[in-house]
Amino acid sequence: MSQCIVIVQFDLPKRSEEQAIRGAVATAPIYRELARKGLIRKNYLNGEAGTGGVYLWESRADAEAWFTEERIGQLTERFGVRPRLTWYDTHVTVENPAEEVRVNGRVVEPAG
Repeated sequence: MSQCIVIVQFDLPKRSEEQAIRGAVATAPIYRELARKGLIRKNYLNGEAGTGGVYLWESRADAEAWFTEERIGQLTERFGVRPRLTWYDTHVTVENPAEEVRVNGRVVEPAG
């Protein structure tokens, strides 16, 4: 089964580095708790194209269980703009820090 990446984007102005860090650190515990629900990693985004996050999930089902219409409504209310979600299946990942290549989450060979 493939892992799933969801890119969430809000059409909002780029924040200062301090604002971006403060907001991310404040909400990080929410996403730490989601490890039990299949979230592998979340990267917070802050750029000229807006703000948001890149989420790597164990499966599409795990991602869909989190990103319900109710959750999207909560995010819309919190940020004042509806997020755009882009969904991807990801079959192969190169994990450079671990020197691994993974297929559907399983190590298949050292990357180096």
